[in-house]
Amino acid sequence: MGKLVVGTFMTLDGVVQAPGGPDEDQEGGFAHGGWTVPLFDDELGQRMTELTGRSDALLLGRRTYEIFAASWPLVGDEEPIAAKLNTMPKYVASHTLQTAEWAHTTLLSGDVAKEVAALKEELDGEIHVSGSGDLVQTLLRHDLVDEFVLLVFPVVGRTGKRLFGEGTLPRTMELVETTGTGSGVVISTYRRRGPLEVGAMGPEHDGDR
Repeated sequence: MGKLVVGTFMTLDGVVQAPGGPDEDQEGGFAHGGWTVPLFDDELGQRMTELTGRSDALLLGRRTYEIFAASWPLVGDEEPIAAKLNTMPKYVASHTLQTAEWAHTTLLSGDVAKEVAALKEELDGEIHVSGSGDLVQTLLRHDLVDEFVLLVFPVVGRTGKRLFGEGTLPRTMELVETTGTGSGVVISTYRRRGPLEVGAMGPEHDGDR
């Protein structure tokens, strides 16, 4: 059975919108697109190469697919991320796309949650989700994400789309690994552990523990 891994760039206050450029996603009047770029150094590039190298399949929403498909095929295969992305199996969840021109891409046009659940049953290894904010919200609502790789940048977005939207199910996570880069990006891997656990603090509750 496959493991679904969501990897995302995120600000300190949880914004994930338009990390790569000013025109990437201006929905809601978001004016800070490209907030990762000043802090994206060679060290982070190497970490991204390692993360991409782990993946056995790529799952994308329509908007991220169109951005990737317009860019990565233009990069030579001597670049390791491009070589991996251009040749690996890719799945795109979309009700509007009729065709997918990027090599080795399959369209998922039915019920997204059911199709992704079936994909996890069918595939082995790691299925990675990059970007794809709307798709991620669907995956969270249906508890389909097994692991998160959060690349948290030392910036505050204040406005913009958040990773964990209103439909996210309460859960407890296990921290698997955390590391940082010289530019201040903290990379943490969290694995789903179970339902959210709560308690009470203070001497008046000592007998409850």
